[in-house]
Amino acid sequence: MKQKLSAETSRLDDAARAGWLYYVAGNTQDEIARKLGVSRQSAQRLVSLAVSERLIKVRLDHPIAHCMELSSRLTEKFELKGCEVVPSDPDAPSSTVGIAQAAATEMERHFRSQQPKIIAYGTGRTLRASVDQLPMMDCPQHRVVSLLGNMMSDGSASAYNVIIRLADRINARHYPMPLPVFARSREELQLLHNQEAVHNILDLIRQADATFVGVGNMGPTAPLAKDGFVSLDEMRALENAGATGEITSWVYDRNGKLIEGLTNDLVASAPLLPAGEKPVYGIAAGEAKVSAILGALRGKFINFLITNETTAEQLLKC
Repeated sequence: MKQKLSAETSRLDDAARAGWLYYVAGNTQDEIARKLGVSRQSAQRLVSLAVSERLIKVRLDHPIAHCMELSSRLTEKFELKGCEVVPSDPDAPSSTVGIAQAAATEMERHFRSQQPKIIAYGTGRTLRASVDQLPMMDCPQHRVVSLLGNMMSDGSASAYNVIIRLADRINARHYPMPLPVFARSREELQLLHNQEAVHNILDLIRQADATFVGVGNMGPTAPLAKDGFVSLDEMRALENAGATGEITSWVYDRNGKLIEGLTNDLVASAPLLPAGEKPVYGIAAGEAKVSAILGALRGKFINFLITNETTAEQLLKC
């Protein structure tokens, strides 16, 4: 009997994977067959089974056993309040497909609450992809607030700030941070933070019921460098100082300790502190981000992780 149940679980796992690859990642049945190592006919049957067993709605609705196991192990190892591990696309292990939908599910759960909430947001590509997965909602009882500004020193804006885009989707009051990402000097930073509007926003952030942030890596491909917020020379200096990751432009090392000096002296974002009792969701995946995620976990900057299988496996080896 146990062997029969195990075979049934495995069959549903395969169907769920096939359904995810087809309906979420947009693979053809030939691509699914190649990735799962089965015939095209078997791939077609697995996709059909995912539908007939009601494993597929808009999002994957089957808890794949391996993902569940990885989630449990990560939660225990890093003392998390929660962890969501989604399947990885074998051809694109760094893809945001899947984790963006999982993050949107968590966001939607908070926004469905009739009790007024304050939700704080970082910025970046993965968070924007997550916001794009949200349905249109009417949530005037909630407030969404940005943890950081999105302006360059010349006044131009980043394309990956999510607050205004989010507010349009859910019809909530929104509070963008009216600041550049980095001040030009410590004196300017003090002047910026002394603005009454900034005081009000920082107070909202302290009251936030939930927080969603991306986790950035270091190096020439890092978001901070690619988007022009730091120069390559500044990035090299950060790496030489031991930097492995950043959250809302605050840079830290592999043990989750903030780097002293350098760009951290000029960050205009809300302070990056260890997470308390309220959920702080870190949303990230990919080999390039493993060290950054590890530092965020060790520093307790996040207490809820949303990632994919491949990244979860690498984190557990560290």
